[in-house]
Amino acid sequence: MNTEQTTPPVAPARRRWRDRLLLQEDLNFLLTNRVPRIALTRLMGWYSRIESPWLTRVSIAIWRLFTDLDLSEAQPRTYRSLRECFIRELRPGLRPIDPNPAVWTSPCDAIVGACGTVQDGQVLQAKGMAYPLAELLGSAALAGAFQGGTYVTLRLTSSMYHRFHAPCDARLEQVNYIAGDTWNVNPIALARVERLFCRNVRAVLRLRAEPDGAPLLVVPVAAILVASLRLHALNLQLHVRWRGSNRFHCDVPVRRGEELGWFEHGSTVVLLAPPGHTLAPGLAPGQTVRMGQALLSRPCRQGLQP
Repeated sequence: MNTEQTTPPVAPARRRWRDRLLLQEDLNFLLTNRVPRIALTRLMGWYSRIESPWLTRVSIAIWRLFTDLDLSEAQPRTYRSLRECFIRELRPGLRPIDPNPAVWTSPCDAIVGACGTVQDGQVLQAKGMAYPLAELLGSAALAGAFQGGTYVTLRLTSSMYHRFHAPCDARLEQVNYIAGDTWNVNPIALARVERLFCRNVRAVLRLRAEPDGAPLLVVPVAAILVASLRLHALNLQLHVRWRGSNRFHCDVPVRRGEELGWFEHGSTVVLLAPPGHTLAPGLAPGQTVRMGQALLSRPCRQGLQP
């Protein structure tokens, strides 16, 4: 399938049918959670790697029935497998990086979920439902360093660009891979399953921002049909069958906007900044952001004036 072709718009009637189906909360939750999640995730991993242009075209056509998949921004190419479409690259220049050194930028295309200040070691998952930051990170000491800091939850839908990037110039110091489940991470599941992000497969990327040395956490959280995470700095593919080391020490410099890795479908990234950092003006839950867009404002210091 050639991605140079413009993605056809979703017909209004089909969109209404699809939206009614997806908004049936009980049915949505049943179909995406009350199933053998890990088994289906492994099956999807196998299926997505089948190299067949015909099967890939059919799969993408079905995918479009349930999402607003748009391949017009992708690098023009023919996909040999569904996986190649999942991890597609964008054409150069489509995601300009905010040049202001006083901001940290969004690591990915996403819909903003819960965001705000870390209070009493808790962050919000959904309205009225919080979870312990220490449980998400797998470390009470690390969570304590971000008490009073700022967090932003970024949800990547299945149809979005699936690669994530460095929010600022930094050094990647450590990666902690935490095995877990593969619950869906859509709003319906987030409102029903307590501590959902703490249950799922995830990786905690510890970075040190430059030039001030501020700590920064990027936490990719996997989900059903995903649970596979590529991290370029480690040259590894972490997935539900991973049985190797869970903690990786490294010292890798990254530049703002540099690609850190990718998901193989869609999922969530939780970004954590220390006290003094604030949400970018106008940022709110439900807003769609693009990779490279200002997400957090850094404390005003010499050389970092907004």
